[in-house]
Amino acid sequence: MQNDIKERRKAKGLSQDDLAQACTVSRQTINAIENNKYDPSLSLAFQLARVLGVTVDELFCGGKS
Repeated sequence: MQNDIKERRKAKGLSQDDLAQACTVSRQTINAIENNKYDPSLSLAFQLARVLGVTVDELFCGGKS
């Protein structure tokens, strides 16, 4: 699943570890999601969106309907 997590994380000045800690997952999980090797659960997708200040649609669909 394509996503904008890496770009949005960097724009907020967060490391993978910072984002992982905010979402209570491992840095490896964030890395795998950013590299499209792992699709997050719905709960984690909402956590990522909240921490990054965007909607789930914006994060995973580029804001497109």
